[in-house]
Amino acid sequence: MNTRLLLASAALALTAGCATNTPNAITELEHNHTMMPVSGEPKYNPVMNPRQIEHPNVMGFNDLHIQAIRHLKPDVMSIEDPKLHAIVHHHCKAYDDGTLVCLMFPSGMKDQDKPIGFEYIIPTAQYNTLPAQEKHYWHYHKTEVGRACATFPDLTKEEANTILPTVHETYGKVVYFQKPEDKIPLGEPYVLIVQDMPDVKQ
Repeated sequence: MNTRLLLASAALALTAGCATNTPNAITELEHNHTMMPVSGEPKYNPVMNPRQIEHPNVMGFNDLHIQAIRHLKPDVMSIEDPKLHAIVHHHCKAYDDGTLVCLMFPSGMKDQDKPIGFEYIIPTAQYNTLPAQEKHYWHYHKTEVGRACATFPDLTKEEANTILPTVHETYGKVVYFQKPEDKIPLGEPYVLIVQDMPDVKQ
């Protein structure tokens, strides 16, 4: 399978179905990008990146936009903690080696928004090669996509459903270097064990 396909699908891991996937006609304006015409063979896989436009190489973190809850460390391990309900925006870039890297933002990816962490996504086959001690840090998207009420705001329901089977067979590792309430990174970076977060009813 095309690695770029796998990567894009991987990032999609957060897509489950607590909320609806609503296409956003002004997404490009909000992200401050200018649409660029695509000619000849598509540069990006049309199945996994159905809304991808041709950005310069450094701007690839709009391959896939995912919104998910249960991706912030709560102040109190309780389903009442508002951080468990807060949406974290994942803006993901798909790589040819079958992986995805998603920059995570508390409010989006507009001109002055800064990432507070990232999620690294790998296919199941690669996860299976990890040492047992390392596997604890990774969450299985087939299980966690639904628990995170993940949505793909830039995709139609049909587009999201097309990539879900691939996304389900990926694992993600979430690393934060800043708390959303801090103006700059303070303290040490940490790994968020997503599967240990309390379940949240929507």
